[in-house]
Amino acid sequence: MGQRVTVGLKTVDVRDPSYRPLRHEQQGLDYCKPTRLDMLLDMPPAACEVQLLHSWNNDDRSLNVFVKEDDKLIFHRHPVAQSTDGIRGKVGYTRGLHVWEITWAMRQRGTHAVVGVATIDAPLHSVGYTALVGSNCESWGWDLGRNKLHFDGKNQPSQTYPAFLEPHETFIVPDVFLVVLDMDEGTLSYIVDGHYLGVACRGLKGKKLYPVVSAVWGHCEIRMRYINGLDPEPLPLMDLCRRSVRVALGKDRLNEIHSLPLPASLKSYLLYQ
Repeated sequence: MGQRVTVGLKTVDVRDPSYRPLRHEQQGLDYCKPTRLDMLLDMPPAACEVQLLHSWNNDDRSLNVFVKEDDKLIFHRHPVAQSTDGIRGKVGYTRGLHVWEITWAMRQRGTHAVVGVATIDAPLHSVGYTALVGSNCESWGWDLGRNKLHFDGKNQPSQTYPAFLEPHETFIVPDVFLVVLDMDEGTLSYIVDGHYLGVACRGLKGKKLYPVVSAVWGHCEIRMRYINGLDPEPLPLMDLCRRSVRVALGKDRLNEIHSLPLPASLKSYLLYQ
């Protein structure tokens, strides 16, 4: 459970403007948010009751973790030695685009901290310390400390993520980040400090997948907050026009909508009110 210390590696912090050199273009990778994802993130977050519907499932967990009574968006892990423990979310997704926020303090991650998605058949407990999420073909996960993607770990090698990392670099994943599941495209991705890190896993279409994490740190607490979702159907023209106006203004000038020569009802619509 002890914190892993890496020696001789260069750390890559997404908040450093120089963290993404021309290496991205050289690799031909696309790090721009998909349009539908950009629209979802521009929407107001889901209401509290919706967040609770999509929160951790206290009936689908390792016995070494529990959902807190005073905040059902958070689960707590007991300090059990030589054990890796997981928990699934309440809702399994088969269609649409879904985004949720994970809050997991860096100091509480230990040697194996993995965040991803899983089928209902993925195991939620293992003896010893391991990357439980992604250990078999029923789950897909990102090891936050090692910057590795895991799927069917007993038979498949792990992959570096973000893909632009060089062998001598390690990526700093902050306390808060976003998980992006697109069941229409069949992809899993992550966003750190507003930076889309590209597709992590593909081939998920046709499955029913739940948010999942696995942890080893005693007394760690991990929060999941459902941000929002979009159905696969095309968005109405009104929604597309609203998005165009908001993009044209920019986030820092949205308050200027009040001064536009528009009816009050249309101003409210542009402001999601």
